[in-house]
Amino acid sequence: MTFSRAIVTAGLTLGCLATTFPAEASVAQTVARGGVVSSTLVEKLDRGQVAERIKATGIDAAQVKYGVSAYRVVYRTVDAKGRSTTASQLVALPDNTRRNLRVVSWLHGTTVYRGDVASVNEKSTDRAAALLFAGAGHAVSAPDYLGLGTGPGYHTYGDPRTTVSAPVDALRATRAFTRGRARLDSRVLVSGFSQGGPATMMVGRFLQQGQDPYFRLGGLASIAGPFDLSSFEAAAADDKIRMASLYLAYFVISADRYTDIYRTPSEAFRAPYDEQVEKLFDGNHQAAEIAKALPPTSEKLFTAQFLDRIRKPTGKLKELLTALGSTCNWKPAVPVRLHHAKGDTDVAYDNALYCQRQLRSHGATQTLTDAGNVDHNQSVRKVLPLVVAGFTGNRA
Repeated sequence: MTFSRAIVTAGLTLGCLATTFPAEASVAQTVARGGVVSSTLVEKLDRGQVAERIKATGIDAAQVKYGVSAYRVVYRTVDAKGRSTTASQLVALPDNTRRNLRVVSWLHGTTVYRGDVASVNEKSTDRAAALLFAGAGHAVSAPDYLGLGTGPGYHTYGDPRTTVSAPVDALRATRAFTRGRARLDSRVLVSGFSQGGPATMMVGRFLQQGQDPYFRLGGLASIAGPFDLSSFEAAAADDKIRMASLYLAYFVISADRYTDIYRTPSEAFRAPYDEQVEKLFDGNHQAAEIAKALPPTSEKLFTAQFLDRIRKPTGKLKELLTALGSTCNWKPAVPVRLHHAKGDTDVAYDNALYCQRQLRSHGATQTLTDAGNVDHNQSVRKVLPLVVAGFTGNRA
């Protein structure tokens, strides 16, 4: 996988975490969540400019029909402990005369540097994805998640609660922002790549459960999602994936920040990395900088004892990995479109089969499409037009 458009965690916990936001959130915070703090026009492109921008990232732009206005919207949400905070997102709107718009929630893949997200980086694949959906006629909410973009603090990578709360509050903020210029259909079309694949299933489940007073689930499409997290992290511990040490470190450090899986860094990391590795994952370091500072293998970065914990997790770590491996373990009321490439050596195709088996066990309607002999990052570029076509035809 290639940071920043890649892998890993976003999950749906079992029990209460699958269905509720953090219990610590007060009534006042709940009322404020989804409120718009600020908005900034970041791009206004005509139809031709939208198409050129999309084509420049290697994505077919044939479905672009409209120009697009894109805004960075900062909104109110909660952190992993239920405390009030803010997050940013890109809201992209088609420049057309339609007053009723279907809304797409686009959930991005792994990103270590806060400046690489759609609301900030105009050259990112995620910005192109938002432009493609909007250019085809949809309103788009593309959340940066917590701690990325202009949001404060650290990104809560893999936290089941905020992986739901940040995108759902982003949808609420999108509705508030567009009020007076367009009406958003209540049925949300949810899609995401890599980390955003499990996030897609988690947000979809929350919406289907009717826990938002307005929004409901309208469609699901996942691209190259790492759905079998226990197996994925075990493979990273065994250095069976590219950049294993970087991916595993990001997951472990982030998880420790919201769920305390080690007592001190030296319990998980070998010297001298134990004194510096946490600082690298503060959202202000780019992937290349982090990779240069770390050893290329998990074996050289982590202690042997901690790698054994990853392979055979117990306690809070097992709880988290089990939750992150259950994102497809329910019955969506809408068809689920799974997309994955057999040529993907970052997130194995077996992850899509794993999700498909869980969906089938509940009798869900689903399809799995092989994107062919392309790598992880090429797969999203190849598949996005298929997702747009499926969503654009979903107007019933």
